[in-house]
Amino acid sequence: MAHRKQLDRLLRVRTLQLGMTRAAEAQAQDKRASEADLAHRIARLAENVAPAPTGGNGFALVAAAHFRSRLQQSAEMAEARLIEADRAADRAAEATREARRDQSAIEKLMARADAEAVLKAIRALEVAPPLRKIRHDPC
Repeated sequence: MAHRKQLDRLLRVRTLQLGMTRAAEAQAQDKRASEADLAHRIARLAENVAPAPTGGNGFALVAAAHFRSRLQQSAEMAEARLIEADRAADRAAEATREARRDQSAIEKLMARADAEAVLKAIRALEVAPPLRKIRHDPC
């Protein structure tokens, strides 16, 4: 009985851990999508600021060059954040797989313990004396 209670407690803990790792994985996937979206928006902005011949003064060209430089820096940082988000999502997915493996192992242990308990009960019934005796009294 104590063994069963211990397995039940372990299963509850492993199920909670699995839920937490799934939530962490979902957060990592959301962050990955957000970072990819940000990198895409920065790339579109950089395309829109491409140099074009204008009849204006040189200050506009200097400002556009500065803006392009800042966009390039932002794009590099966004790419680095995207790579880190990919790594974090991969780590979270691996943690989820490990938590699922742990939970499955506990479930298998519980199933094995149930099967052993059933076999033990069957053996006890086989060894036990009959509950009632059939008497054939002379009539």
